[in-house]
Amino acid sequence: MSVVNRAALAALAAGAAALTVAGAVAVASRPSGSVGAEQAVALASPTPSTVGPSVAVRPGGLPDAATPVPPVRLRIPAIEVVARVDPVGVDARSGEFDVPPSVDRIGWYRFGPGLEADAGSVVIAGHVDSAEQGRGAFWRLRELTPGDTLAVTGADGTPRDYRVVAREEYDKTKIPLERYFARDGRPRLTLITCGGPFDAQARRYRDNIVVTAVPA
Repeated sequence: MSVVNRAALAALAAGAAALTVAGAVAVASRPSGSVGAEQAVALASPTPSTVGPSVAVRPGGLPDAATPVPPVRLRIPAIEVVARVDPVGVDARSGEFDVPPSVDRIGWYRFGPGLEADAGSVVIAGHVDSAEQGRGAFWRLRELTPGDTLAVTGADGTPRDYRVVAREEYDKTKIPLERYFARDGRPRLTLITCGGPFDAQARRYRDNIVVTAVPA
C-alpha cells in the first residue's frame, strides 16, 4: 500500500508543483484531531536566509548541492521504535514514495535535505502494517505527541536529537506535500505513515499521519 498519495506525489514528481509553503491549504484540510499544526506551518515558512530556487520532487538525480548526510537509524523511545533507515526515491512507474518493502525498515527521501542541512524538511516514511508482514515500524506513530523525543543517527556516526512539535492527520488527497517536502524553512524532521480508516476493497488506508520534529 502507498504511504503517500500517488496523484499528489506524481504531480510533484512531474514538476507540476514547486516546493513552496501552502499554509492556506494546510489549514483548510487540517483534521480536528491534529495537534501542533500551527507550529508545523510556522516551521515551513521561508526566512531570508533559507529562501532559494524551488526544487521539484522527482525521480532522477540529486539537485546541485553538497552531498547530504543520510540518516541510517531512527530511535523513538516513546513508541519503542528502533529502525534502520534506507535511502529511497520515487518509483518511476507508480509515482509513489518508494518505501522499503520490509515493514521493519523505513525510508529517507534522498532527493531532499540530509541531516546536516540548515534548512528544509528531512523526510522519513514507513509502513504502518502489512497483511503479509504484520505491524510496521510506524505502527504506533499516531501516538506521538508534542514533547516526545527521538534520535536519528547519520551515516557519519553522529546521533542527532529531535523533539516532536506536531502530529497531523490528512486525507491522502489533501495532504500538502509541497510543505512536507520543502527544502526551505527551519530545519525539521518529517515522519510519514498511513492512518485513518482502512478501505478493504482498495486495500489501503484513507489518511496519512505526519509527525514534525525539530532539533532538540
